[in-house]
Amino acid sequence: MTSLFTQEIRLSKRHEEIVSKRVKSLQQMKSKFRDKNKEKASQIQAAEAAFERNLSLLKPFPPPEVVSLETLYWASVEEYIPKWEQFLLGRAPYPIGVENQNEAEKEAEVKAQQ
Repeated sequence: MTSLFTQEIRLSKRHEEIVSKRVKSLQQMKSKFRDKNKEKASQIQAAEAAFERNLSLLKPFPPPEVVSLETLYWASVEEYIPKWEQFLLGRAPYPIGVENQNEAEKEAEVKAQQ
């Protein structure tokens, strides 16, 4: 009977050891899970901040079509500056429409000849 009693005590101690190891293991798992959740949350926050930063960096840039039109506009302005300058100084006739009139006259002459 004593042997059964000692065996029961030994088994009871072993059970307590196993239960305590299990509790430790569960606590470690919870701790790791919390740490991973915190890490994931900080990564998500960093990704959102980077996304917002990238959007704010892209906002000042207009679409390529607008840039192309703007470039063509300023090229046209630079082309006409000398003509307007001469007109404004009183040295030349009004610069706009004269070219179109000449083209229209030429077209009319071509049509008349046909």
